[in-house]
Amino acid sequence: MIELRALVLMTFSKGDLLLTNYTAKVKDTGEVIETTSEGEAKKFGIVDSERRYGPRLVAVGEGWVLAGLDEEIKKMETGEKRAIELPPAKAFGERDPTKLRMVPLRKFGERASELTVGDTVDVENRVGTVRFIGSGRAQVDFNHRLAGKTLIYELEVVKKLETDDEKIRALIERRFVTEGEKVKFSVEGGGALSIEVPEELFLLEGLQIIKRGISSDIFRFLKGIENVTFRETFARKVKAEEAEAPGREAPEQAATLPS
Repeated sequence: MIELRALVLMTFSKGDLLLTNYTAKVKDTGEVIETTSEGEAKKFGIVDSERRYGPRLVAVGEGWVLAGLDEEIKKMETGEKRAIELPPAKAFGERDPTKLRMVPLRKFGERASELTVGDTVDVENRVGTVRFIGSGRAQVDFNHRLAGKTLIYELEVVKKLETDDEKIRALIERRFVTEGEKVKFSVEGGGALSIEVPEELFLLEGLQIIKRGISSDIFRFLKGIENVTFRETFARKVKAEEAEAPGREAPEQAATLPS
């Protein structure tokens, strides 16, 4: 009976890749701090235009989510919905009074006269929040803004990824900010994975770092992949009148560069 109980409580294993939907709130205030649902984001006025909404990829036991949340996800099943309460110790920690500091306003230079309570500031390479201004000084709080807060996650495990194709696509989409159907890849003999970089990402800042991150994820979660190649294809642009001219066919030429 003890062995059966252990199996029930550990539905997922370390390294399993799951798609999850969730909305996270501060228990005391009901403030929504994060959601995978665009509808919920609009409802609570927290829409991020640079974010792609939809199920979030979670690698069980890999630190991709808060440790307390990770522990609870391990005990869930595919299709299950659950309200998960995380006390500060399992979320962003308790508030530390030693992280409150009085900073002379002159430290902020020309910005000092514009400083207001609630502003986020960088002081000696530490990011904090202004809590009080007076007597020529500002009190800056270097605690995480959610430190000391109990959080509630309304979470659903949508799907466990089983096939290599599902895993590869999800790992690519996690770092490439583009629609899933634009991500093209193929696996050749000997475990050679080829990924086509969408044209709109050619000039993306940090693209080389993103490629390295995707490769690391692929090698970590797919044992059969031995090498990863990224391809950037530049196709000839044909003017509309040139393509429609009678008796002429649009040239089909492209230059493909491995990167």
